[in-house]
Amino acid sequence: MELHELVIEMKLLERRLTLYEEKYGILSEDFYKALMSGKLAKYDEYDETRADFSRWKGIYETWLRRKKAYEAQLKQRDLIEVLRFQPAY
Repeated sequence: MELHELVIEMKLLERRLTLYEEKYGILSEDFYKALMSGKLAKYDEYDETRADFSRWKGIYETWLRRKKAYEAQLKQRDLIEVLRFQPAY
């Protein structure tokens, strides 16, 4: 995936993450840490939160993978080479 494609996909994922962050009142990073440490296990008994948490986790993990790929590509290339500059005419 090209760098600009990663940026676009990450922004789309962030829009989806924002919906969960607004609904549950915490940032995705904090949600993910709590979920992975087992602090949210009591919510498994509720169908809506179980489904939401599963989707939220998947979206966040996808975002993390894209962010890692973005950072890896950016390290390998000079920023000036990848900057998509569109001059205004």
